[in-house]
Amino acid sequence: MVSGAADVGVVGAGIVGLSTAHALLEHGASVAVYESAAPGAGQSAGESRVFRHAHDDPRLVAFARESRAIWGEWEAQFGVELVSRDGVVAIGPAAERRLAVLEGAGGIAAEAIGPAELAERLPLLAAYEGPAMLDESGGAIRVRAAVEALAGRIGDALVADEVISLRPTGWGTVELRAGGVRAEHSSVVVCAGRGTARLARGVGLSLPVGLAAHARVTFAVRDESQRLACLQDSSGDFGEVGTYATPLPGNGRYAVGISETVGVRDDGSFIDPESLASMAERAVHYVRRGLPGLDPDPVDYRHCWVTDLPWSEDGLAVWEAGDILFAAGHNLFKQAPGLGRALAEAALGEPLADDLRPESMLGRPQETRQSAGTPT
Repeated sequence: MVSGAADVGVVGAGIVGLSTAHALLEHGASVAVYESAAPGAGQSAGESRVFRHAHDDPRLVAFARESRAIWGEWEAQFGVELVSRDGVVAIGPAAERRLAVLEGAGGIAAEAIGPAELAERLPLLAAYEGPAMLDESGGAIRVRAAVEALAGRIGDALVADEVISLRPTGWGTVELRAGGVRAEHSSVVVCAGRGTARLARGVGLSLPVGLAAHARVTFAVRDESQRLACLQDSSGDFGEVGTYATPLPGNGRYAVGISETVGVRDDGSFIDPESLASMAERAVHYVRRGLPGLDPDPVDYRHCWVTDLPWSEDGLAVWEAGDILFAAGHNLFKQAPGLGRALAEAALGEPLADDLRPESMLGRPQETRQSAGTPT
């Protein structure tokens, strides 16, 4: 197929690619979205993610606040709940540190809470007396509902093919070649997860994207609960110093993950073949100690690839090569609405926001940037 009909090509139909395509359509642009699998089947797979405002970089807090507002707009537009109303609780020393950042950002309903409210918000949790924080407007992102709504919006713009290469033509377009496609677009946005760095190398960019693997384990809730907040645990009280968890739609199941990732080589092979199973076992041990409201026998597993940037586990950035944009980072699901709008505007000729440029190191903790002399 040779086509020049679509103004912008989007590579990847995960949540960031779908959000970008949706924003482009809102601007009146035509779009083609290239995806070799089903929409949302790669790093956006699963049923739930945590939406949280809490980050160590105030700029990322502001970006999350903008994205949360767009999630609300989408709920009204699509007529479906996309972020639960149960909030996010964080426990441990990171909760105190990040609450200070949230309070400095303003406009976010977050506060320190005591054991009684913690137990009310998250009745699954074992007794805990340490520092705790509630992010009232955080919650569980309804992954399937979001992907289905956005994929339905783009409709026939979805091209079921794998993009092999990108090339500036020299006459103001970008040539895209996929398995059965040769197309030219005025600009291209690449949000292809683990495939982003490969496509960037083809146009002379070396992205500092690390590849790893991760496991989340899902457990059944013992007793039905009308209120189940998401959890971030940096306390170490229950055997792990970095754990997150989120309810699935209906609050009958709860997914738990250890925040660490599993190392892989450049070709994607595991450095330690037992490590993925070990991470899942650690989640089970955590549940036995810290979440007695769950049945500790797993009911489901989600194994996935993770791409991240070296300056922060929450880092994100956008690289430019002429009329091609490459978006990369980790924990992007919650930021997808705001990131998609920014990518769409840049693809249509607006300047890319300074905070999204790689040199800004968006997501890097404020104290680290200050000690390094980076402008805040």
